[in-house]
Amino acid sequence: MLRRNAMNSRERILIIDDDEKLCRLVQEYLGPMGYQVESAYTGSEGLEKALKGDYHAIILDVMLPEMDGFELLRQLRVRSHVPVLMLTSRGDETDRIVGLEIGADDYLPKTFSTRELLARLRAVIRRSHMTGGLGKAERGLCFGSLRLNEDAYEAFLDGNRLDLTPIEYQLLVRLAKAGGRALTREQLLDAVADRNFDVFDRSIDMHISSLRGKLDDDPKNPRFIRTVRGVGYLFMPSLSEKES
Repeated sequence: MLRRNAMNSRERILIIDDDEKLCRLVQEYLGPMGYQVESAYTGSEGLEKALKGDYHAIILDVMLPEMDGFELLRQLRVRSHVPVLMLTSRGDETDRIVGLEIGADDYLPKTFSTRELLARLRAVIRRSHMTGGLGKAERGLCFGSLRLNEDAYEAFLDGNRLDLTPIEYQLLVRLAKAGGRALTREQLLDAVADRNFDVFDRSIDMHISSLRGKLDDDPKNPRFIRTVRGVGYLFMPSLSEKES
């Protein structure tokens, strides 16, 4: 089934990594699955290809010559929302958090298995495809200074557009539509569309942390998202903020 789906879609993938052997291995694995894989070995070359090419997803290493993966991602996000799966060799949680905060859709340690790479790659591409359907919502959501424009797939705080990743936006909409009910991590994982990960995957917490940062939301004194210990998260704008 995986092979047939990939062959039908022919997704184009760009891997940006200075490890040429790894690039070849990824290409040799994904190629027979139907993916068209291209490689770039420096940050500057990768950014140029990413901006010029019509890719369905990008696999991006953090440690790159000429321009590191973080800077590449910052510049890419100014002009593109292509899904980005970041690779980290150090397994440092800080690297993962920074990557998610500046626009990565997911991360993967460099000790990954090819099957996990395929599962996560398919998940970020699927989520990207699904975001096109969100534009059919009948109306937006308003919570005082926070407004969600579902027609345009955008969020605004105090009139300023928030630079949210697709995952962050989906999490925010899911929480906002929960009607004041706390949602478990499993429910939130379901909301970001068939992630194929264990339900206890703590990456959901990092996405929430990044979302809070963009909302200028203090976890100790939240305006929008409150942690419910032992359960998950609750969207809770005050009654004075909530609008019809």
